[in-house]
Amino acid sequence: MAQSIDVSDLDAYYGDVLAVQGVTMRIPARSVTAVIGPSGCGKSTFLRSLNRMHEVVAGGRVEGRVVLDGQDLYGGEVDPVAVRRRIGMVFQRPNPFPSMSIYENVLAGCRLFARRLAADRADEIVERSLRGANLWAEVADRLGKPGGSLSGGQQQRLCIARAIAVEPQVLLMDEPCSALDPASTAAIEDLIGELRREYTIVIVTHNLQQAARVSQDTAFFNLAGPGQPGRLVEMNPTAKIFADPDEPTTEAYVSGRFG
Repeated sequence: MAQSIDVSDLDAYYGDVLAVQGVTMRIPARSVTAVIGPSGCGKSTFLRSLNRMHEVVAGGRVEGRVVLDGQDLYGGEVDPVAVRRRIGMVFQRPNPFPSMSIYENVLAGCRLFARRLAADRADEIVERSLRGANLWAEVADRLGKPGGSLSGGQQQRLCIARAIAVEPQVLLMDEPCSALDPASTAAIEDLIGELRREYTIVIVTHNLQQAARVSQDTAFFNLAGPGQPGRLVEMNPTAKIFADPDEPTTEAYVSGRFG
């Protein structure tokens, strides 16, 4: 079941360098939250902090709290791998495993968590996930073909199918359309609208029009100056962010005066 996420006083570091400072926000359940802001303001670092992917980076560490379903995901007893199952990730460029079939790409995460998977259960997961990613009708007759044989937009939907196959509560998307053509981008945006019925979604995007189209809430990040950490400037319903933001820097950014 989709859950909201409560972030409190989150700081993210690369070694001794503070990259993101003092983020506190509530990310609503079954909703799309867009994260916008100029390059280098910590959007992707913040996103990776939500499912503990940031600490995979050399020197990466996080201070503060990220609470999902009452559990602090940075608590000492929490397994980071289990966190990444609950909070899936879709990256900027489609990254299917090229030597794996479409079928095995979908099951990759499931096989990581459950080494033995009955054939009928595997078939069920593959069909459910591909249908959930609006890809089943296009690939049902060629599940044995390599994942890399699909178009860019299809590959990204395959990666989404792989992410939802393990039944996460949250989906993180890091500029999922930046490498796609307009038609594929529209397909992914339509899919995001459908997925939010079941998942809590956080999407980083440089495309302000996309943020306005797909999200219900928007968080604007910015830097106080060169070499300063990224900070959350404002989080509000998307309609307010783009029409009547609280902060002058937000208004300047969404109106195109900087960034």
